Order: sequence, then C-alpha cells, then structure tokens
Amino acid sequence: MKAEVYSIDGKSLGRSVELPESIFGIEPNDHVLYLAVKQFLANRRSGTHKTKEVSDVSGSTKKLVRQKGTGGARKGSGKSPLLKGGARIFGPRPRDYSFKLNKKVIDLARKSALSTKFKEEKLKVLEDFTFDTPKTKSYLSFLKAFGLENRKSLVVVPDYSENVLLASRNIKGANYTNVNSLHAYDILNANQVFLCEKALEALNN
Repeated sequence: MKAEVYSIDGKSLGRSVELPESIFGIEPNDHVLYLAVKQFLANRRSGTHKTKEVSDVSGSTKKLVRQKGTGGARKGSGKSPLLKGGARIFGPRPRDYSFKLNKKVIDLARKSALSTKFKEEKLKVLEDFTFDTPKTKSYLSFLKAFGLENRKSLVVVPDYSENVLLASRNIKGANYTNVNSLHAYDILNANQVFLCEKALEALNN
C-alpha cells in the first residue's frame, strides 16, 4: 500500500511512502468504532446538571388544605412536584458519565478509523513542516491549497510545533494533534486527515 507525499502547497512531491496494511488496510470494526466514539463523547460530559427535588426546594411544609372534603386532590405542601414552583420528580443529579475501554479496543478503533479514511481517499501524507511565525494566514493558505478552508481537517504530527498550533487554533474546524493523542473520534470527525511523514513513522512503531 502506497500513498503520495504532498507539500503544504497542495502539490505532489513526486514520491510515495509505504503504508502498513496492519494499520491502514484492515476491515473496519463498526462496533469498536461506536464504543470509542461513545466513550470519547461521554468522557467530555461535565455531568453537572441538577434540578431541585423536594428536599432542595425552599418553602413551608405546612399542609395547604385539609385532607378531605375539598373535592380536589390532596396537597401536602407548597413544595409538591404537582404545584407551580414546586420540586421536580426524579430530576437529573450530578454524575460522572465516563467509562473505560481496554487499550486493545482503543487501538483497534484507531486503526479502523484510519483504514476507513484511507478507503474513502480522505487521508493524505504530508511532508514535515513548520512555520517561522505563528500566523493564522499561513495555516489558511495551507487549507486553501487543498480546498478545505470551510471544512473539517485534522493534521497529525509526531510532536507539537507551537507556531503551527497557534496558527491553527483560531480556525473553525481545523484540528491539530500528535500521534500519542490521536483518537478514533478525531479521525472520523474530519473531512480530511493529514499525516506528517514522521507521524507515520511513529504510528508504525
């Protein structure tokens, strides 16, 4: 399996690199991808939602009307969930939504996502690059060269370059990550994935 190497100007450099079939040529496992995406989104939830139940509502516990003879329903207090301004029945409470997955499952999900993008021809190999100054204009020029200025993109590098990170962070949909932080969700969420050459070597290792 071979892939052409491109420059950040969007031009082919006339050479190619070998892509390991064990990473880019496997049959994607849809269920593992589902679990990885579900875990990623669940782990991002703050879980700080809260509504007031009877014990949280302030107010008198005095019985509003007599128990019988009114022709209406029984009303224990003004904090009743049945009354305006009262409590909520079984409302949400703060909780932790995160859950764990085995490392092998996460690795398989990442490989499945990379294989999916390669089959869809939405994965390109880039020559290693950096910017002399952290200018958003430089990163936009790179995206425009590939026709991605208004689409989601992901650039995978072996190690972070501060100038590239600063240049990309103000652009909507432009994501930038290193190999160690690469997640299946990031890959699937991008319209185009770019792998720098040294990042590809790091993935092989």
